[in-house]
Amino acid sequence: MIKTKIAGVGYYVPEQVITNQDLEQKMDTSNEWIVSRSGIEERRWVRDGICTSDLAFEASKKAMKAAKVSSEDIDLVIVGTITSDYFFPGVSAQLQDRLDLHHIGAFDVKAACSAFIYALSIGDQFIRTGVCSTILIVGAEVQSKFLNISTEGRDMTVLFGDGSGAAILQKSDDESGVLSTHLHCQGSNIKNLWMEAPGSAENCQMTNIELEEGRHFPFMNGREVFRNAIVRFPEVIQESLDASGLTLDDVNLIIPHQANLRISQAVAKRLGVGMDKVFSNIHKYGNTTAASIPIALCEAVEEKKISKGDVVVLASFGAGFTWASAAIRW
Repeated sequence: MIKTKIAGVGYYVPEQVITNQDLEQKMDTSNEWIVSRSGIEERRWVRDGICTSDLAFEASKKAMKAAKVSSEDIDLVIVGTITSDYFFPGVSAQLQDRLDLHHIGAFDVKAACSAFIYALSIGDQFIRTGVCSTILIVGAEVQSKFLNISTEGRDMTVLFGDGSGAAILQKSDDESGVLSTHLHCQGSNIKNLWMEAPGSAENCQMTNIELEEGRHFPFMNGREVFRNAIVRFPEVIQESLDASGLTLDDVNLIIPHQANLRISQAVAKRLGVGMDKVFSNIHKYGNTTAASIPIALCEAVEEKKISKGDVVVLASFGAGFTWASAAIRW
């Protein structure tokens, strides 16, 4: 049976570091308050003039170099993002141009924090069916430009960072590869984590009333997100193990979406595993939405927390609500 391997990974984060102390100067908050509620100590925000496609481009080049592939080799691009440079077209089209790729297929996936696993699952199908041989998947976000950086918007502002991660998918020539992927959505929860405007539900020409009401800023019902996340994460992780004929004892590392340290700790407790088996870098980057899992995967590889033959489980939960998982033999 054909399997899909991750042939190379790469990530890129902006140089500008925004500490909790920096945010104390912009709103009524404190380092202690942010750390105690999220585990975040700092995050990266882009400087003026830098867009999501810029971050995606840099991460893609690193992944291509790691996988030893050229622009000539890639035959599909899938980008996960909710912060594209333009309303349309997607970041994938910009990558196709900037990476000087053939006139191949390229599209974006708008599944928020689950988008990288969604992209991985889609790419896996193209490799398994033999339609494509080398696929670039990317998770990239510039959240900082969409935040209400004030005391009024602090609950969201303190959480989010900018960044990008990428991976090259190819056919595996050994036992390594994607073992299973699982995608879910419960759309009845959309208003618990969303950005309402602009959109076709209302007049896309933003009115003064909409602006005054802050409907163009992201909103999160933190209590509902937490309550659902600590249930869905363990469920979808176990689903990936059951489908792959594995147990938690077989897993070397779990890489969850970096939403909140308290969520990761609660998930570890429910699974009955120590935090040494759950990768975390949220203290450095905050929540980078679609970019969080590929960035974490890259750092886990860099830190030699993943070795050849290891079983790695990726898991996500985010707006939609969406949740997803992937079991991979490295």
